[in-house]
Amino acid sequence: MKFKLVSSVAALSAVLLSSAVAQTKLVVKGSDTLGAKMVPQLAEVYKATGNNVNFEIAAEGSSTCFTNLLAGTADFGMSSRAHKDSEAADFTAAGKQLVQHVAGVDMIAVVVNEANGVKALTKDQVAGIFTGEISDWSEVGGNPGKIAVYTRNTSSGTYKTFQKLAMGGKDYGSQSQKMAGNEQIAQGVSGDIRGIGYVGLAYVGKAGTAAVSVGGVLPTAENAKSYPLSRNLYYYTDGQPTGEVKKFIEWSTTSPVAAKIVTKVGFIPAN
Repeated sequence: MKFKLVSSVAALSAVLLSSAVAQTKLVVKGSDTLGAKMVPQLAEVYKATGNNVNFEIAAEGSSTCFTNLLAGTADFGMSSRAHKDSEAADFTAAGKQLVQHVAGVDMIAVVVNEANGVKALTKDQVAGIFTGEISDWSEVGGNPGKIAVYTRNTSSGTYKTFQKLAMGGKDYGSQSQKMAGNEQIAQGVSGDIRGIGYVGLAYVGKAGTAAVSVGGVLPTAENAKSYPLSRNLYYYTDGQPTGEVKKFIEWSTTSPVAAKIVTKVGFIPAN
C-alpha cells in the first residue's frame, strides 16, 4: 500500500510538472497588422513543432507595443512602424534599452469598393483624398459623389506610417472615419460604394474591395521595391532577447517554415 501511495504521488508530481512546463507563456502586444493574423499563425506552428509555449496576443495598435514593453506587461512587442525618438528616450530614462527586430515587409494598399470605377490614383491624388483636399470622386476621374474615407485609429502604426508615406505628414481630413483594424476598414469599404481606405498587404482581395495602383504600381509582393507605400514590420524587445523570446524571434525571422507562413498570410519575409 505504501509503495502504491508513493507511486501515486510521483505520478501526480509528474503530471503537475508537465502542466507547469505546458503553461510557459509569452505575452505579445502591439500592432493589429502583425497581431491579427501573422503572429498568431506563426505561434501555432511554433507550438506544433514541439515548443511548450502558450501565447497571449493583444493586437491593439503599435503604440501599445512600446507602452507595454516599458511597463513590463509584455515579453515582446509588435509594431508596423519604427519607434519614435521619444519612445526610445523613455526606455533610456527608465534604464532600459529598446531593441528593434525586422519581422517582415508590408505594403499599405489603398482599397476602394469593387464597384468603384477608379482603379488608379497618383500619389498626389491619394494625399488629397486622405487630407480632405479632394472630396468628390469626380475630381479623380470617377462618378460624381462624396468620397467616404476610412482610416485606422490614432494608436495604429499604420495610421502614422500612411500619414508619413502617402500624405507628407499632413493631417487627415476631419471627415475621415477611424476604424479599429484592417478588417474593419475592409468591411467599411466593401459596404460603401463611395468608400476608400488602406489596409496591409494581407488584407488585399477582401470581398467587395479592390486595390488601386498608386503612381502606376499595384501593391503586389513582386513590386515591393517600387511600390511607394512599402514599409518594414517590427518586433521590439526590452534589451537583447533571451530564452523563449529569443528562440521565437530567431525562428520567425530566419526559418524557411516561418517564411512560408509569412508569405501565405500576405506579407514578405524579413529575409
